[in-house]
Amino acid sequence: MNTKNLKLATFGGGCFWCTEAVFLEVKGIEKVVSGYSGGNAPGKPTYREICSGLTGHAEVIQVTYDADVISYEDLLVIFMTTHDPTQLNRQGADVGTQYRSVIYYHDDAQKKIAETVVEQLVRYFDDPIVTEISPLDIFYEAEDYHQDYYRNNSEQGYCSFVITPKIMKLRKLHADKLKS
Repeated sequence: MNTKNLKLATFGGGCFWCTEAVFLEVKGIEKVVSGYSGGNAPGKPTYREICSGLTGHAEVIQVTYDADVISYEDLLVIFMTTHDPTQLNRQGADVGTQYRSVIYYHDDAQKKIAETVVEQLVRYFDDPIVTEISPLDIFYEAEDYHQDYYRNNSEQGYCSFVITPKIMKLRKLHADKLKS
């Protein structure tokens, strides 16, 4: 009998294409879904509405992971070190509240772990960490064409110039946490 200890984690670190591509390479990850959270709009928001910045949603990923293979703490360290948690409402050229750095926790245990990890990582950054830590309200799955974006579009300029360097950084910093 092969039972897994599956848990959820939800992060926003700029464009969800980037964070999705990073976490798909991490061992213990069962599934990564790009989506939206943290805003207010009637019904399910669309990508166009999110990009307007008017709904207040962030582009996020929801990760299903096996907690017996990788810990929530390890996921947070990977998240915090593969994007810039010191940039407010942006990641590189992607600017707006939809690109904010955010950890949406699913329970009080995740909240405490997130606060501890952020506190431990402060000393490694020259600027203050601005990552928001908030309870997850509603997660909306993004449109189909956003799922597995890097795998399906790796030759596009954005993928080559923005996502590939993040994956290289992941492989350098967290080689022991990668799928074989």
